[in-house]
Amino acid sequence: MEHAPSLLLPPVTLVLGGARSGKSTHAEKLVAGTLFGAAPRPAVYIATAQAGDVEMATRIMAHRTRRGGTWTTIEEPLKLGEAIEECGARGEPVLVDCLTLWLSNLMHAGADLDHTVDELVLILDDLVPPVVFVSNEVGLGIVPETPLGRAFRDAQGRLNMRMAERADRVILMTAGLPLTLKDRPAPRG
Repeated sequence: MEHAPSLLLPPVTLVLGGARSGKSTHAEKLVAGTLFGAAPRPAVYIATAQAGDVEMATRIMAHRTRRGGTWTTIEEPLKLGEAIEECGARGEPVLVDCLTLWLSNLMHAGADLDHTVDELVLILDDLVPPVVFVSNEVGLGIVPETPLGRAFRDAQGRLNMRMAERADRVILMTAGLPLTLKDRPAPRG
């Protein structure tokens, strides 16, 4: 079976959703080209998670097992823009999973969030292979109890808005079902 047409994957896609909404699985199928039953194509997975405990290490292993052997995995918790630029030379579609853990890592490291997000958005303008970002929608739940929790929720909301503004396609996952919120047609050449 042939790969799904590249038109199904625009230059930048953002897949949002809550915990266990199916966002990572859906994004993996988009990038691998298997959403419509095609054979998997080679792809790059940029993992932003760090296995800080047994539970997280188990989650990381489950994701790796589910993806299979057609993926090249790059672990990059902080320098996401640089990792994406390096992947551009490969020409294979890229999946970044996830922006939420990346943001958490940046906050923990004391990074300048606005500057770092600006750099990431600028890199996307020159990227050749398509890239799909996974991010959590954290603004639909209860208001966090602590100042740090509220600062994180607010920063995540701003990051999601910036990425959604830049993205050509935005998909919201709910209960394993995708809802396309934005789908900008590819420019005709």
